[in-house]
Amino acid sequence: MNRKLIRPKFSSYKNNNKKNPSQKKSHPRYETHAENYYYLKQMGKKTPIGIVLVDGEKIEGQIEWYDINCLKITRKGAPNLLIFKANIKYLYKLEQDKKKKS
Repeated sequence: MNRKLIRPKFSSYKNNNKKNPSQKKSHPRYETHAENYYYLKQMGKKTPIGIVLVDGEKIEGQIEWYDINCLKITRKGAPNLLIFKANIKYLYKLEQDKKKKS
């Protein structure tokens, strides 16, 4: 008995496996929005923030609003400041005074 061997055509597989050069793998996004999330969280909680500038000056206050380039800091007993992000070395949360329970 003669059996006929059925084989698929490999040309169809070769064409499907080739990637279209115009459809390159996309790069991951560089914008994670983590900075925006952090600012919104601190603004909502009105967290006291310490800011150290590039020249070493320290500023304390709360973030009132932010922009792509700057932060507006509200301070008690001192004028509000608009600080460019390029001048900020780092930010940190200040310890809040915890009320003692009597």
